[in-house]
Amino acid sequence: MARKRSNGAQIERRALRIEQNAAHPLFLFTLTGAELLKVADISKISRDEAGKLIGYQRSSVRRHVEDIVDYLNQDEILFPNSIILALSSRIKFRQSRGPSTGDGLAQAGTLEIPLPSNGGPKPAWIVDGQQRAIALSMCSKPNLPIPVNAFVADELDLQRDQFLRVNSSKPLPRGLITELLPEVTTSLPANLSAKKMPSAICDWLNLEKASPFCGMIRRASTPKEQKGTAAITDNSVVKMIEESLSQPSGCLFPYRNIATGETDFDGITSLLVTYWTAVSEVFADAWGKSPAKSRLMHGAGIRAMGRLMDRIMPYINSGDSNAVALAKRELKLIAPICCWTKGRWEQMDGLRWNEVQNVPRHIHMLSNVLIRAYLQARGNRYA
Repeated sequence: MARKRSNGAQIERRALRIEQNAAHPLFLFTLTGAELLKVADISKISRDEAGKLIGYQRSSVRRHVEDIVDYLNQDEILFPNSIILALSSRIKFRQSRGPSTGDGLAQAGTLEIPLPSNGGPKPAWIVDGQQRAIALSMCSKPNLPIPVNAFVADELDLQRDQFLRVNSSKPLPRGLITELLPEVTTSLPANLSAKKMPSAICDWLNLEKASPFCGMIRRASTPKEQKGTAAITDNSVVKMIEESLSQPSGCLFPYRNIATGETDFDGITSLLVTYWTAVSEVFADAWGKSPAKSRLMHGAGIRAMGRLMDRIMPYINSGDSNAVALAKRELKLIAPICCWTKGRWEQMDGLRWNEVQNVPRHIHMLSNVLIRAYLQARGNRYA
């Protein structure tokens, strides 16, 4: 029931309190479909004016929402799927009186959730169930009771952490997951932890003015009006960095101390800026275009050039004042065979430039072509 009180309104619900974590108690209760979006915000992923990541949810999927609404509007339905909320510490819980209100695992009581007034902030955020919550607010059964799991957490990083864990086995967009990873401060599963540093570096490359990638990497938070200029998908850049960091043959591998887990972030970013600045200048006619107009900006091009980077950069000290010039000299050795915007890759059975796809087979073929051409040209230079 909703009840008026002296300083506003609140929703009171019978609830179970489960103390898995004393600082972040867990509650099980119900809300109606109409109440969900009254008390809970959808924290959509975006960036503030300083470029800092805010939020963590993806945009709603219209077809999915419509399908849920169609089901909810039927006569006989069962909707056992719970919504997971993060609750503000402003909520209150009153344990029921009596000898049988707890069993050592949970306590029964009443949860008091304050309703926002005068446009104030809502007391909860949806961690899982965004599409379901929207559908419930649109269906013809506004009073349908919905099971809710909720934990108390004002901290955005804890909300993100739970969001990633809840959705780690679901088909979330890879770009959304990788963009959120650098903002999570808690311990992560091994498969996500391995991508955290590459994603943080990708973030830096996209925001740092000295980077040739500045403003060119398309992430989940990229506004629609900027997606035309953000030519490169973040997953391609993250994969390129991850591959070089994780393999002993990668030029970024020496910048990680496997024993201590420490990473030389400055050394890595210096090397990447040096190499990719050289790439942007040697192939200036192909740099900054959309992948449809330049396969250099395509996933296959970024990955293949990343593997070539592993062969070129061990010979160059990125801290030297002439490092970019030295990298350009090496890249010019393979420039004659490159078909980023026109022509055919003769070494790839005459494959047209725009037929190169972001699939393992083409990435492998293109990488081999570039590396073989470079090693042969470099060998001839010193013969």
